[in-house]
Amino acid sequence: MDSSRKSTWQLAQPFVVGGLSGMAATAVIQPVDMIKVRVQLAGEGKMNVHAHPIRIATEIIKRDSFSSLYRGLSAGLLRQATYTTARLGLFNTFLGMAKDYNGSDKVSFAQRAAAGLAAGGLGAIVGNPADLALIRMQSDGTLPVEKRANYRGVGDALMRITKQEGPLALWNGAAPTVARAMALNLGMLTTYSQTKHYLDELIGSGPASSFGSSAVAGFFASALSLPFDMVKTRLQKQRPDAKGLMPYKGAFDCAAKIIKTEGILSFYRGFPVYYLRIAPHAMLTLWTAEVLTDLGKVLLSNGRAKQTL
Repeated sequence: MDSSRKSTWQLAQPFVVGGLSGMAATAVIQPVDMIKVRVQLAGEGKMNVHAHPIRIATEIIKRDSFSSLYRGLSAGLLRQATYTTARLGLFNTFLGMAKDYNGSDKVSFAQRAAAGLAAGGLGAIVGNPADLALIRMQSDGTLPVEKRANYRGVGDALMRITKQEGPLALWNGAAPTVARAMALNLGMLTTYSQTKHYLDELIGSGPASSFGSSAVAGFFASALSLPFDMVKTRLQKQRPDAKGLMPYKGAFDCAAKIIKTEGILSFYRGFPVYYLRIAPHAMLTLWTAEVLTDLGKVLLSNGRAKQTL
């Protein structure tokens, strides 16, 4: 492998690893994500609604089928191929820049936080169209039969949304999506990276360190990002009424109406489900990323060895 190809791979590796690891995790976690969205949409505009995730899952399976829990999987995979590719790739790239700046492998918590916030925000902008399509596909079953879009896949959803609502509609809910991604990255990547650093020194690098770091990171990522995720889901789900008017004018209007009609605690409705969606996804994503990174190092070293023969 020549130096130019090697440098190209080194630049692309964080993005390739990030996208593949996110897609692998989504393939496993998609049913939980479907339930999470339905919990957030249950009782919209009503106070003291208790949306039980098991009851919602049972109703979905009974009304449609078990496979309907995977509705929107194509959009979820595309979202990971764009959003997670960008955010994990940029995060690792920014960390590498910080290490070069520091002249050592040590990175401060502030630098990790800045890298997480920047990578999350930029990744969310890239992934918003796929995220919008995912929410539309997952929420379609909550509408009356005559109003359902019955999207055939993520490509059909993106084309129809663009045709019916205009290209800019693909970035509906972009503001809370960016805020959610920044909060999620701050909680997940920054906390995971910092916690793993401590645990590696305490108990040594290995599965226990990775598992513990993922569990801690998942909690903080969930706690910081859930309110933004609630607003994002509501904005991306909304469609014009008969008069062409939207239920919400924007992120702040949506948040204000949720507080007024449902109570401020509704922002944390379904937190256990959200945690079960975020923590395992974070664990699978970060674990897969580590495996793929190690595999890349092995392949790179083998390529060097062959060159010397």
